[in-house]
Amino acid sequence: MNEKTLIVTDDKGNIVEYEIVLTFKSPETNKSYVVYKEPGDTEEVMAASYNETDGESGELMEIESDEEFDIIQDVLNAFLEEE
Repeated sequence: MNEKTLIVTDDKGNIVEYEIVLTFKSPETNKSYVVYKEPGDTEEVMAASYNETDGESGELMEIESDEEFDIIQDVLNAFLEEE
């Protein structure tokens, strides 16, 4: 695993690897977020908030509000403009 890979165990116990697009902490919500996608040339991204339990693992949580979606979208747009 490298630092750009997110490994998730789904509800059925399957291990799925995703490519991390970006991570950031929002001062507005005081939460950390990860934007990720399936490996390859896909433009569809997913996002979740997360709590890091140690240096290697953590817990993903669903986005809870439209405000959070807006924050993630703004950060992602700024990131993509820089590339």
